[in-house]
Amino acid sequence: MAAVSIIMPYRDVSATLRESVESILAQTFTDYELIAINDHSQDDSGQIMASWCDDRFRLFNNPGRGLVDALNFGLQQACAPWIARMDADDVMYPEKLERQWQRIQDHPRIDIISCQSRLFSEAEITDGFHEYMRWQNHVLTHEDFHNHCYVEMPLTNPTAMFRQSIVDDIGNYRKGNVPEDYEFWLRSLHAGYHFEKLPQILFDWRDSTQRYTRTAPACTREAFDKVRAEYLARDPRLPENRPLLYCGAGRMTRKRAELLIERGFQPHAWVDIDPRKVGNKLHGVPVVGPDWIAENRHLKPFMLIYIASHGARDQMSGWLDKHGFCIGQDYLAVG
Repeated sequence: MAAVSIIMPYRDVSATLRESVESILAQTFTDYELIAINDHSQDDSGQIMASWCDDRFRLFNNPGRGLVDALNFGLQQACAPWIARMDADDVMYPEKLERQWQRIQDHPRIDIISCQSRLFSEAEITDGFHEYMRWQNHVLTHEDFHNHCYVEMPLTNPTAMFRQSIVDDIGNYRKGNVPEDYEFWLRSLHAGYHFEKLPQILFDWRDSTQRYTRTAPACTREAFDKVRAEYLARDPRLPENRPLLYCGAGRMTRKRAELLIERGFQPHAWVDIDPRKVGNKLHGVPVVGPDWIAENRHLKPFMLIYIASHGARDQMSGWLDKHGFCIGQDYLAVG
């Protein structure tokens, strides 16, 4: 039995499939099986996949339809105790699997191991996505994952390697209008599984206008906001006996925060850096400036930073850190 089952769904990827599979074949770690699931390709991807003669390759057609069905079918077929994700348009560096495998051998408490990644091609990448990757590549430790999991997806999905037993415990990827990977990682965190990311770039993650995360209904802003609110409402770090402050009072911020307010988390106050908003009321409670937080430290407020911009969010987090508030204990950021 192989040590790692690589699960790779694919559909209409004839332009990139060879490069992705060649990067798997180039791995210095060789104790794997590749489970490749053809999700009803209309091009010659299936023929390309069948052109390799390797006993470690197991080829299937998706008996369902769509990415989630393909992933869950792949999990059913997997024989190894560890699962590695792979997308058919991305590229593993040759030592990627070996470094991850060595890390989990040296640190058996790890349940999910990923690595830093690099976006390509440069012509497709916006400034916002560059900033997202800068942020994501700095989420390394389990504590980092725990403290930043409500900002955005804390890892590049096809870099992940995780225990098959996690699926046995918490179930498959969820189907529907939900970002299946993000929901799966949040579910794993809430179940107590230990995350870690290698501090090396070992993966090239291809960006394009046709990427699943840019086109699927399950990956809309609204879908991410709903799953964030679902798990944030269950987070035991949100205290019942401390004033809850929502940082950010703009229209889009209020829309996202209302998903949590509807679940019973009423704000004590809204915090905004715009002096024109200070003194107003939202949901019947006042809008205050950041100085209010320091002046009312004795109330031990807990803050949710509902600021979408990475730069503005970092600025607010830095202000809180400077004034002695600790992420995870006194505040959390929400994307």
